[in-house]
Amino acid sequence: MMKLKEFFIPFSGLKLGKHEFEYTIDNTFFESFDYQEFNGASIETIAVLDKMGTMMELDIEAKGTVNVDCDLTGEPFDLPVTATLHLVIKFGEEYNDENDEILIIPHGEYQINIAQYIYEMLALAVPQKRIHPGVEDGTLQSEILDKLEELQPKEIKEQSEDTDPRWDDLKKLLTNK
Repeated sequence: MMKLKEFFIPFSGLKLGKHEFEYTIDNTFFESFDYQEFNGASIETIAVLDKMGTMMELDIEAKGTVNVDCDLTGEPFDLPVTATLHLVIKFGEEYNDENDEILIIPHGEYQINIAQYIYEMLALAVPQKRIHPGVEDGTLQSEILDKLEELQPKEIKEQSEDTDPRWDDLKKLLTNK
């Protein structure tokens, strides 16, 4: 994985208060993490770093689309994606990112790389089962959907006339209580 230099935020030179950083995420971002689930991506991301005296807060918002393949038909489609992340950044003796909401960085650090947090936030924002909107509303015409319809199990009609007469006597026991 490359370090993705543009996702480093050098907070040591920033004044106290809120600072906004904008990023455009495309498929090369996910390829740098060796993530091959998307055919394409176009996501606008805004990171707001609130620098305080002894700590910082980072709020990340992302909105856009990723092009994925439908799990049923294999047809590619654009899936809308929105995600948010709130992270508290504190200073401590050593680096610690075990907690999902709190990041502890050493006192001497002067910058933070937020690429991993953006990647995880966006990868988790996409649902595991991806279904083309045309499948859900019935407008998508596809050979695969036609074949699935053809192979769907048919309704089994009750065959009361063709039952074994031995079972009929047993059924009477249930009704004659």
